[in-house]
Amino acid sequence: MNSGRPKLKIPLEPIDIIAEIISISGLILLTVYTFMIYNDMPDTIPTHFNAQGEADGFGDKITLWWLVAIGIVLYISLSTLNQYPHIHNYNVNITEENAFKNYRFSTRILRFVNVFMVLLFIFIQYAIVSNVKDNSNLLGSWFVPIIIGVSVTLPIFIVIQNRKMNKS
Repeated sequence: MNSGRPKLKIPLEPIDIIAEIISISGLILLTVYTFMIYNDMPDTIPTHFNAQGEADGFGDKITLWWLVAIGIVLYISLSTLNQYPHIHNYNVNITEENAFKNYRFSTRILRFVNVFMVLLFIFIQYAIVSNVKDNSNLLGSWFVPIIIGVSVTLPIFIVIQNRKMNKS
């Protein structure tokens, strides 16, 4: 299927470097923040929130480290996948002529998915800690619709941009 695709190394542009710096810095921040607050957390913390942002599930505070671990694993996985753009899924036939621009587009999308994921994990971790410390409700009723909205509209935007890009 994709075995005949050209294998290209896509050089980083400034926007790619900025995205990588944000992701890596965010993961470092998430890890350091978790180290800083972990001992101050009670043994049981909120681990799930309903659509109104109210805590409705609780678990061991070790759960805070799961968010860090999942973030790091996802970052490494997407970054590794980014090294092989010829195996990504495309909605056009990849040729020598269009490979570079499609590979750049695909790798950039994965970089921004990493940024979004890291920032989301930082916010969720902060929201959990804020809920524990002062019973604040940072994951209000706006959170789920925004995440679903971004998750639905972003792929549509990507498909439209990809089609425009491949018409030229």
